[in-house]
Amino acid sequence: MATYTHGHHESVLRSHRWRTAENSAAYLLPHLSSGFTLLDVGCGPGTITADLATQVTRVTALERTGDALDLARAEISRRGLSNVDFATGDVHALDFPDDSFDVVHAHQVLQHVADPVAALREMRRVTRPGGVVAARDSDYAGFVWFPPAPELDEWLALYQKVARGNGGEPDAGRRLLSWARAAGFTDVTATASVWCFADEADREWWGTMWAERVLKSDLAATARSTGAATEAGLERISAGWRRWSQSGDGWFTIPHGEILCRV
Repeated sequence: MATYTHGHHESVLRSHRWRTAENSAAYLLPHLSSGFTLLDVGCGPGTITADLATQVTRVTALERTGDALDLARAEISRRGLSNVDFATGDVHALDFPDDSFDVVHAHQVLQHVADPVAALREMRRVTRPGGVVAARDSDYAGFVWFPPAPELDEWLALYQKVARGNGGEPDAGRRLLSWARAAGFTDVTATASVWCFADEADREWWGTMWAERVLKSDLAATARSTGAATEAGLERISAGWRRWSQSGDGWFTIPHGEILCRV
């Protein structure tokens, strides 16, 4: 397994808990049915998982560690849902029999794994014939912001260096179709969608969140320990994020690749 670049600092979780099925899995929703079972790979804090659980009969939430899985347990409990099971495991070697689920879903996961093609093969193995494997990943090289900010250029280069050093691929979105084809899928629908942070509230939330993440998350710890960035450099990037968040002209878009793979 690759090392998860972000970690689970509260600044990271604040970002991940913003995610919903509507803003992060809209491409999948029309393909769900109340009779389906669904495996949510890399469920994180469980906000998308909980939304998906309202659309299908049963969901299994999967994370690499028990501590990470507890974040999803708390969200599912908070919402009072009773149709979610929990499991720990490695997406490269899923501990489920063949043909176990109608849908296998992964959001922002393949960019963090050591072998995304092998992961997709495993996701296909545990999907029933006629079912769907769905994945969505951002593409860091496609991020666009305004106004120009040298500190954000520095942040992007740093993130890509650390993520690749951890064994991941931060520009995963553009690669999803090729990975699916390499995994043996022949019926793949590839699409794209974006997140956009451009009003005052969104800029403040997104910019201040990243200003904290570059100082306190696992990204920062790895950057320091590997020499990828100095403390002064991280402080400079953080200040740049705060300045960007206060710009009335501020615009930030994040493109995502999406794949729906028929089994």
